[in-house]
Amino acid sequence: MSIPILSNTQARHVFLHRHGLSSRPSGAGTGADLAAVIDDLGFVQLDSVNTFARAHDLILWSRRQQYRPIALQNLLQQDRAVFEHWTHDAAAIPITSFPHWRHRFARDKALLSRRWKDWRRDDFMSKTQEVMNRISDDGPCTSGQVGKDESRGSGGWWDWHPSKTALEFLWRSGQLSVVRRDGFTKVYDLTERVIPDAYRASRPDLQDTINWCCASALSRLGFATSGELAAFWANITPAEAKAWCAAALAEGRIMAIDVAGVDGKLRRSFAWPDVMDNIAAPAKRLRILSPFDPALRDRKRAERLFGFHYRIEIFVPAAQRKYGYYVFPVMEGDQMIGRIDMKRDNDLLRVTAFWPELNVQMGAGRRQALQAELLRAARFGGCSDIVFGDGWIK
Repeated sequence: MSIPILSNTQARHVFLHRHGLSSRPSGAGTGADLAAVIDDLGFVQLDSVNTFARAHDLILWSRRQQYRPIALQNLLQQDRAVFEHWTHDAAAIPITSFPHWRHRFARDKALLSRRWKDWRRDDFMSKTQEVMNRISDDGPCTSGQVGKDESRGSGGWWDWHPSKTALEFLWRSGQLSVVRRDGFTKVYDLTERVIPDAYRASRPDLQDTINWCCASALSRLGFATSGELAAFWANITPAEAKAWCAAALAEGRIMAIDVAGVDGKLRRSFAWPDVMDNIAAPAKRLRILSPFDPALRDRKRAERLFGFHYRIEIFVPAAQRKYGYYVFPVMEGDQMIGRIDMKRDNDLLRVTAFWPELNVQMGAGRRQALQAELLRAARFGGCSDIVFGDGWIK
């Protein structure tokens, strides 16, 4: 039997639809509407860089332009509709997914107790019970409130003192949870005081979690290799995802499909049988995206589908940067059209440069659409005006 082929155009349309980038960014962006956006995406990566807006806020604003950061805080702190934990990085995750982190907690507990024993300074495991007692007796705390008498070493990014390491270990292993963020500082409490009882009581077995991880990842990606399914949540191993794909394919629950890249090369993937039904082109809307947007998080996939090569240059010396410290991808419809260097400077939005992609023409209509999006971004960022650099379109 021949393998169906998803053309590059079709693949882009499926992928963008699954990532909430097909329709115009309308909607309340609060409460149940915002929780539904996060559930559709699977999770929203949290990141501290704030040259214009934090990554998670820009991800949500790109899909709901009425969104404001307080709405995500409310979902975490008041509604308990999301919890914060680790996928490939720190993320806001729908609370309904919490039971499937049980196996991740157990695996991380075993892995980190070995790995961090040599990586971190001193004996952090000896501090875990002390940290647990501190939070149990005195309530939520931050990393700055434990181990006050412990040496901080050189003060480097990863130079945690033992109690800070213990605190992170207890969070990664599920014994503590993030109850809120103060600014961008995590505040930890006992998991039983943060996660609602119904989700803590649910304990799926490993196979249930593997099934959930693979099926939910495939629904959110539209099409994927077994490796991409394993990497989506990062809760299962590549071998577990590969075995799930083999069984699901043999049972006819999924199908093999060849997905065309922008260069015409085919990549064997898996998809649900109805993946090619009702494929529609996305709205011709120009959007400024976060560098950590779910549609671009997998840089290799973004390059295959859109021909868009993107790397963050924060850690590249200034003289060696091709673009800028932290530039934002720009999408129009189903096409990546460029990247923009902008930052918030008090109440001004300073736009240094925009670099169109090869063969993208910046005619009057497209310039107008970009400037309209910049005005919307300025309002979102609380900026009263936009200042453009000389020759800002390169």
